[in-house]
Amino acid sequence: MYRQEEPEVSFDQILERIRNFFGRFRLGGGGGAFALFVFGLFFVALIGWLATGFYTVSPGQQGAIRLLGRFVGTSEAGLHWFWPSPVGTRDIVAVDEVRSLEVGVRGNTPVPDESLMITGDENIVDAQLQVQYDISDIERFLFRVKDPAGVTIKDAAETALRQVVGARVIDDVLTTEKDLVQIETHNKLQDLMETYQTGIRIREVKLLNVKPPVQVQDAFDDVVRALEDKQQAINLAQAYQADVVPKARGEAARLTEEANAFKAERVNLANGEADKFRSILAEFRLAEEVTRQRLYLEAMEEVLPGVTKFIVDSENGGNLLQFLQLNEQPSAPPISAGSP
Repeated sequence: MYRQEEPEVSFDQILERIRNFFGRFRLGGGGGAFALFVFGLFFVALIGWLATGFYTVSPGQQGAIRLLGRFVGTSEAGLHWFWPSPVGTRDIVAVDEVRSLEVGVRGNTPVPDESLMITGDENIVDAQLQVQYDISDIERFLFRVKDPAGVTIKDAAETALRQVVGARVIDDVLTTEKDLVQIETHNKLQDLMETYQTGIRIREVKLLNVKPPVQVQDAFDDVVRALEDKQQAINLAQAYQADVVPKARGEAARLTEEANAFKAERVNLANGEADKFRSILAEFRLAEEVTRQRLYLEAMEEVLPGVTKFIVDSENGGNLLQFLQLNEQPSAPPISAGSP
């Protein structure tokens, strides 16, 4: 296809056209003054245009500056100058401001499409989430992702929460492991923000409300009450254990000490008896008859005090014998030897 060649542009031709344009306004001898006025007006406009390049960045803010549409750097808090529009552009963003995002709820109005999700044990739970974040990289926040503080972070937060909830059973999400769900959601959401290069730093992730669907709310309330009763019973059992176990251990220690003392006593007594027997045996071997007689007498001294003794009067003779108790009062009449 034929293409017409573009004409060559000469800088001299451009200057000549400018001179001819201003030459039209020359009126007699006043043409020089008018040209001076035009150039003065142009100079004032240039100064005014350059003055619009001054801008201020407040504390907690950061400026992103662009030259002819290309990002060239950032500016911190203070007074700055950069090429004004349309040559230069600056975007002032509050990077330290903590922003908030809600998933599954808008104010006090639930959003079921966002909050209803399936748990790991195939139950349905209604989970509402609040995300707090700020800006860590202004270049990424402004130029890498479309609407990072809007639909991007909302979809990422919903995705992270669904992944965490989908990996756990419903009891963990409702009762015992809410803190772990928040921590894992925070970590997953931050990873997504880094992957998408949004320049957003997640400060906090908080579960606002986690509950079962309305249709099964009563059944789950019964489960929660049962879990509370179970925990109360466990606490009572632990308190009883804390009271009984130390007492049992103390009693066991006391019995052990008494047994050890009894053992030591019996061992010492047995050793003493054995030593006594060895000493008697040695004496017996030296004088058997004397020792035998002494042992007999000592044995009688131990036995007789505990035996009831009677005196028989031999003068009565015949079959009539009287037995009298010497160490206690008689409880019955004397027994006659010849009584039937």
